[in-house]
Amino acid sequence: MIFNENIIDVLIADDRWLKWHTQQQWQNLIQRISEKTLNEVKIFSKVEISILLTNNTEIHDLNLKYRGKDKPTNVLSFPNLNQEELNDVDKDREFPVMLGDVVLAFETLLDEATQAKKNFLDHFNHLIVHGMLHLLGYDHEHDAEEEKMQKKEIKILQHFSINNPY
Repeated sequence: MIFNENIIDVLIADDRWLKWHTQQQWQNLIQRISEKTLNEVKIFSKVEISILLTNNTEIHDLNLKYRGKDKPTNVLSFPNLNQEELNDVDKDREFPVMLGDVVLAFETLLDEATQAKKNFLDHFNHLIVHGMLHLLGYDHEHDAEEEKMQKKEIKILQHFSINNPY
């Protein structure tokens, strides 16, 4: 896959993210991990993905509104296509297909990484992969699905020398 064909739009809605990296550095990091995820899942059409780097307040609101859960979470994914639509994507289409949105909360990621004694950026990369896999039809509602998704995450993260997050 050609690196520049995909559109990975990164929006930073909380300045604490900028204490770790610049906007361009976040963009580059997310682009690399996204491209690897897309290649691993064998998505060879052009895609567009929106990534929102925000905070607990905003993700709490989204989690309540769209999932009925009254608490912040680390990552939310909002797929634009169902599994049938994903399977029917024309690989030679002229314009990118919008896969959906991924939202990450700074405080939750930092707290989880600290409590688990994980590197913050490794944890961040894991959750980008996790969120993208949701956009690509993976889920973890049942044990078999969860195992399949976790194996895919581990394999992708190994390419970046990130240890098994589980």
